[in-house]
Amino acid sequence: MAVTILIPAALKQYADNTDSIELSGSNLNDLLNSLIETYPKLKKHLLDDSGKLRNFVNVYLNDENIRYLDQQNTVVKDGDTIMLVPAVAGGKDTLKEPASTGDEGSTTLSNEEIERYSRHLIMPEVGLEGQLKLKKSSVLLIGMGGLGSPLALYLAAAGVGRIGLVDFDVVEATNLQRQVIYTTNDVGRHKLQCAKEAINAINPQVKVDTYETMLTSENALEILEPFDIVIDGTDNFPTRYLVNDACVLLGKPNVYGSIFRFEGQASVFYARKGPCYRCLYPEPPPPGLVPSCAEGGVLGILPGTIGLIQATEAVKLILHTGEPLIGRMLLYNALTMKFRELKVRKEPDCPICGEDPTITELINYEQFCGIGTEQDRIDLEPEEQISATGLKSELDEGRDLFILDVRQPQEYDICRLPNSKLIPLNELDTRIAELERKWEIVVHCRLGERSAQATKFLREAGFRKVRNLVGGILAWSDEVDPSVPKY
Repeated sequence: MAVTILIPAALKQYADNTDSIELSGSNLNDLLNSLIETYPKLKKHLLDDSGKLRNFVNVYLNDENIRYLDQQNTVVKDGDTIMLVPAVAGGKDTLKEPASTGDEGSTTLSNEEIERYSRHLIMPEVGLEGQLKLKKSSVLLIGMGGLGSPLALYLAAAGVGRIGLVDFDVVEATNLQRQVIYTTNDVGRHKLQCAKEAINAINPQVKVDTYETMLTSENALEILEPFDIVIDGTDNFPTRYLVNDACVLLGKPNVYGSIFRFEGQASVFYARKGPCYRCLYPEPPPPGLVPSCAEGGVLGILPGTIGLIQATEAVKLILHTGEPLIGRMLLYNALTMKFRELKVRKEPDCPICGEDPTITELINYEQFCGIGTEQDRIDLEPEEQISATGLKSELDEGRDLFILDVRQPQEYDICRLPNSKLIPLNELDTRIAELERKWEIVVHCRLGERSAQATKFLREAGFRKVRNLVGGILAWSDEVDPSVPKY
């Protein structure tokens, strides 16, 4: 019997860039084994060392999450669809009474506000009462990047009375392709300053609170507590779990969104009414296993789509109308222009929102996600590394060096070091025969992290004359050749 397995963008590079494959099998276990036999590189992304499905990968049979079922006894039939969903970094009583408001004590709209929001006021689902709810509401946006940009603009235009912004970054030229709240003239300025100006230019009646800091276990509860709704627009797993846990402990809805290449996800995690983020992904993937947008890229328009879905969910929660994405995950594929909806169930044994929670306070999330641990850190000796200027000096001296580029082909097309050879990191183990152990090899990537992994791998494989280019090709552009474009 033929079953279609859909492969998400985050895993396609380990499956020969395949979107889907039809395989035969009578149960989930057989199908996963067949999938791994077809694409061996998927194994470490799907199964742990004991052969069990990893906790950061969900498997849906049609629209039901079957990760928790016995794989051997999960029967599939001809025509079924299996979707792999890995982690990537209504009703009147949905919300409690607002913790804070943009205009506390106001029970009316001014003539100017009536004119501004007139298209809302004539909608029976909003009306005067609904617009006042928006005016009295408060929403915290965590991350002012691709998702935070459309969120801030549309929530301000909709009349949300108080908007909080959490970020500590500055605007870079690479942001402008998707972070539409910023302009070219903003490059080099602090994001929150620019975002506040843009919000108030759209709607000067919105109160904007800025928190120019990294969200941590020490400050998260204090920052989140005054706001009715929290919207997660972050791009890393430690902050995602931190936001989730803080929202559960404070009893607040967490409007979730994530993006990668052409695909996006959106949901509402609200432990009082349904599952939380940990119910869906009990554990994060190991560091480096799931590529970030900086490594894999993202369609500039995609965060607009997902951000607007998040904004819509926030407005629905404020208005107490419609059916929020509680217990549902919306998947969007821009290439096929298709949406899929998957059910997310509340797990009784969830460590923070389950029947017997073991997490009762915020923890060390970088440690939980394996960041900065001995296992995660790649420590190279000084002789195993070389600076951009050092590499330039050795090349000028005529030293016979083999420059190995472990980036992806599309990155290689953007810029490259002279006489370098491309072998992407995910192909290095199968193409190692193309290298000779007697060569003096300098490995590089964009920033030096993937090439550090490659250096360690090659040294463990018996290559002793291997060094990592510290800072990658960006360091080469900064320190040696400014004509090399940065991306």
